[in-house]
Amino acid sequence: MTDLWNRQTPSRMPSHRYADVFARVDVPNADRAWPSARLTAAPLWVPVDLRDGNQALSEPMDPERKRRFFELMVRMGYKEIEVGYPSASRTDFDFVRLIAETDIAPDDVTIVVFTPARRDLIERTVASIRGITNPVVIHMYTATAPTWREAVLGHDRASLAELILAGARDVLDLAGDLPNVRFQFSPEVFTLTEPDYALEICDAVTDLWQAAPDRPVILNLPATVEIATPNVYADQIEFMHRNLARRDSVILSVHPHNDRGTGIACAELAVLAGAQRIEGCIFGNGERTGNVDIATLALNLHAQGIDPMIDFSDIDEIRRTVEHCTRIAVHPRHPYVGDLVHTAFSGTHQDAIRKGFAEHRSRAAELDRPPSEIAWRVPYLPVDPADLGRTYDAVIRVNSQSGKGGIAYVLEAEFGLELPRRAQVDFARHVQRRTDDTGEEVTAADLWRMFRAAYIDRDDARVQLERLDVVGSGARVAVRIDGAAIRREYDEIGPVEALAAALREGGIDLDVKGLHQASVREGDSSEALTMLEYRTEGESRWAAGLDRSVLTASTAAVLAAARSIVERGRGNA
Repeated sequence: MTDLWNRQTPSRMPSHRYADVFARVDVPNADRAWPSARLTAAPLWVPVDLRDGNQALSEPMDPERKRRFFELMVRMGYKEIEVGYPSASRTDFDFVRLIAETDIAPDDVTIVVFTPARRDLIERTVASIRGITNPVVIHMYTATAPTWREAVLGHDRASLAELILAGARDVLDLAGDLPNVRFQFSPEVFTLTEPDYALEICDAVTDLWQAAPDRPVILNLPATVEIATPNVYADQIEFMHRNLARRDSVILSVHPHNDRGTGIACAELAVLAGAQRIEGCIFGNGERTGNVDIATLALNLHAQGIDPMIDFSDIDEIRRTVEHCTRIAVHPRHPYVGDLVHTAFSGTHQDAIRKGFAEHRSRAAELDRPPSEIAWRVPYLPVDPADLGRTYDAVIRVNSQSGKGGIAYVLEAEFGLELPRRAQVDFARHVQRRTDDTGEEVTAADLWRMFRAAYIDRDDARVQLERLDVVGSGARVAVRIDGAAIRREYDEIGPVEALAAALREGGIDLDVKGLHQASVREGDSSEALTMLEYRTEGESRWAAGLDRSVLTASTAAVLAAARSIVERGRGNA
């Protein structure tokens, strides 16, 4: 066995430069208890998408996106939400004031605001929360690790402790009289801070703030930069859990990042080690490689039979909202939420899934109970897709097509066309109908003709576009539906949105969910293809438009969708 490993060739990377990481953060812990602990309940969840995740965006959220994201989190059931960094930007300050001046935050939702330990910034933060009647947490932070305190802040251990306590006194002076306000402290870069110093600082802060069981202080211990294996973080958390003063008056919180790709493991082991609260982002957005992914953490609990206490039962709507607000697409292989996570391309996997579904339905019939009430034991699917608002049809159809010519591969190889995964599933249904009827092999040319027939070639004269002009920041539209003319001018929306709005006013139930741009090679030419995902009568459907102009292709896709709706309504499709 030794010879086997010796055959590996050393890399040219200078790994020795990082060899002292364990020496810097090691916590002597011969009596660790966390390895034998078990997860039995959900921790307190605190999404930081509106602060930490927002700071990590190349285009920070505008007020509309920030409000939409906040309302999503309220609907999902979060009871504590970090809403921003009021002293850092006017947008964040104004959003906190919006909460103070409106009723968008239910009474039982705690509002968290973030501030450095600096009096002028604390004053600005306290000013932002004036008038909020919800419970409020003022979250103060200071970096405590040696490199940060010495190279960045210019302090030694003693002087940094004085700075932190001065900030804590300022928080108490400015907000200590507010009965709905509690306090939180984060020793930033906790993972690289000497354990004895982190303990000393945290105890000094909870003593100053007079933490008590009826007004606990939150101590948040972030893995601001992941630098060691998750078991080391667990040891650090367990050390604090066992040695903190006023432990019954402290809510122990963690905030793992994902620099090593092990943020999920760090969070789960931290809870085993005594943490009660987790800060993260819904799908793991955040600086560098991101914050810990709350969706994965919560659904890991769900898959273990533990109620996550957050509602992910419409995960696709959650994904669409997050993608809209962050302008970041969720990866198709993202755990639980990605488009491909319930899809098997391997024939053996497909066979096992089909047999698992059959056995599941059989057990339900034997017990005379709905399948949704039967213990889930389908191979390769750790959770029932229906729990997340997805259908079995999507899983089965995608899988059943992968052995019949590789529809998506042929379209890409022959025409350069890359369909969105959900469009692939929809198109597979059309192909399945054809192959079931004929039993014949489908060629690339056949696929392209079927694609055009299914999504593009809609010539119903009952829906006609007469005019579509861009006017300033809006658009002017003239359409004719069943002979009736509709002429409208819209402000602050683009021409495609304006056309869809005019069609809705004309009685066509068209709710556009997304536009996906691609290109198609036909012979020597290349054209723009717009795939339009829309919802009508409670059902998701697709249409497409093709033209050298992206705008014209998008317009054609909207018209194709409208004509399809009209045709279906008349029983012609």
